[in-house]
Amino acid sequence: MPTVSVGRDRLFSVLGATYSELLFYLRCLFYLLTSGSYVSFFKYAAQEEFEDLCFRFGIELDDVTTEKAIIRKEKHLEEEEVDDDEEVIYKIEVPANRYDLLCLEGLAQALRVFNKQEDVPNYSVAEISKVSMLKMHVKPETSQIRPYVVCAVLRGITFDEGSYNSFIDLQDKLHQNICRRRTLVAIGTHDLDKLEGPFTYEALPPSSINFKPLKQEKSFRADELMEFYKSDLKLKKFLHIIEKSPVFPVLYDKRRTVLSLPPIINGAHSAITLKTKNVFIECTATDLTKANIVLNTMVTTFSEYCEKKFEVEPVEVIYASGKSYICPDLSPYKMDVPLSYITDSIGVALEAKEVTNLLNRMQLSAEELVSTIGQCNITVSVPPTRSDILHPCDVMEDVAIAYGYNNIPRRKLASLKSLPLNEFSDLIRTEIAMNGFTEVLTWILCSHKENFDMLNRKDDKSTAVIIGNPRSADFEIVRTSLMPGILKTVGHNKDHPKPIKIFEVGDITLLDDAKDVGAANRRQLAALYCGANSGFELIHCLVDRIMEVVGAPFVAVGDNLGYYIKLSEEPEFLPGRQASIIYRGKRIGTFGIVHPEVLNNFDIPDPCSFVELNIESFLEVS
Repeated sequence: MPTVSVGRDRLFSVLGATYSELLFYLRCLFYLLTSGSYVSFFKYAAQEEFEDLCFRFGIELDDVTTEKAIIRKEKHLEEEEVDDDEEVIYKIEVPANRYDLLCLEGLAQALRVFNKQEDVPNYSVAEISKVSMLKMHVKPETSQIRPYVVCAVLRGITFDEGSYNSFIDLQDKLHQNICRRRTLVAIGTHDLDKLEGPFTYEALPPSSINFKPLKQEKSFRADELMEFYKSDLKLKKFLHIIEKSPVFPVLYDKRRTVLSLPPIINGAHSAITLKTKNVFIECTATDLTKANIVLNTMVTTFSEYCEKKFEVEPVEVIYASGKSYICPDLSPYKMDVPLSYITDSIGVALEAKEVTNLLNRMQLSAEELVSTIGQCNITVSVPPTRSDILHPCDVMEDVAIAYGYNNIPRRKLASLKSLPLNEFSDLIRTEIAMNGFTEVLTWILCSHKENFDMLNRKDDKSTAVIIGNPRSADFEIVRTSLMPGILKTVGHNKDHPKPIKIFEVGDITLLDDAKDVGAANRRQLAALYCGANSGFELIHCLVDRIMEVVGAPFVAVGDNLGYYIKLSEEPEFLPGRQASIIYRGKRIGTFGIVHPEVLNNFDIPDPCSFVELNIESFLEVS
């Protein structure tokens, strides 16, 4: 989940935080008796009440720090006592799809509406004629690289240092989030008073683009910029988006002044400052829907600082084909949601008026509507700030948040029953824990090396499911054994007091042509003993105990009415110190002393014994 950093004092100032008298006196008494400090009281009371507000709204106060503390942490310096003069920073976790909460302005506004301190703002597009409207002409060549652009103007805006920093920070947050590191959308903001319309959005060869980029003293050709920014820690990660393209996207004004080279850098000429009064915003994109969401988020959030509050000036975007559209579109859209759907999903009988009041607190204007067939519907007006509302289930979720999850009575559906495999897995977990083993939970994805080479195994290409586009080398395949995760856990805790006795009950995945998806999950149990000696007899004892619990008698070799063990030759175990577990004629697992080479691969200095078996076998009907 994204984390938003906001200054505590500025946040409380715009929230207009208040406290109930009873709560005030109780906390005041507590602090006077313990610390004798009014200052400590106010800090504690404000933070505790804000944490409660965050919880009720569905977000979380993740950390309380200061600018100096953040710098000290980045430089790995020792912590110091917090100076009372340092600005306190609240780090707040917000849902990943709530782009309107990614800065102080949007967060504070949502909380004020939630607290019934103000109504949902009415955002509007300025009524100006097409003749006087700013134009953005799109050249056909842009279709080769970034085909879309949307624009808007914030007129008569007034920045202070806090709002200016928040404006810049919101762009960065959006670039990292919905813009997918500028690959889908790139935002450019410009001082309109330094430019002259109409504007053009073009795609030209790099060698024909020349301008002075932001924070630089000289002009560069676009191809020179690619080399120049390869040493820039911030910008070099965006170069790959366009550097191999024969044409680069670029925006010009009427005088051929470069506004920006998206998605890399803006031009220095139109850089915004604290004194900027008219802001021109352009978003170039490969996804028009996301571009509109980003533009709407930017203009709605900061239109409160405009001379005409919550009003945005539109821009006409004109394509070479003659097609044109006016943006932004700030009109709310309607959604009808049956009251019964909301109440049945939440599990609380609510009247229509209660539901509309709850939705209004979540910035969704709502009213009751009775259909011709007598069904009660809730008509929801979704504002441009709430791009996350896509389906009636999103409306239902907002009702549940405003009502309070803690206020929803707990109940177990009569039809809800655990799967036999899950019930059996829980029984096995309890039994192993009672034998003194500690449960661990490891990743279901691992590297190819950990799953094969580090276990002395060879990959026959017929067992492991390979991840098509892994995030990193640590998550290349789906594990075919619980052993890599267990051994990694011991390797990272080798200084822990011995013996180490751990176990895991979890799924592995194996290729299976008989399945419609080409693979099948299998529930496994794995346990490991690590100590001064191998503990082979303890693992063997654990195997016998598991079989005793499931009612499988120990039988002679070849008897299919119970279980027996026989010598195995698995490469991850010591030769002659390992055995296969045969249950009803089928091999269901292996146990033994882990091979020293395998232990060395996982940086484990002590001897270990390990068992892994398939517990689904015990549920199969013979």
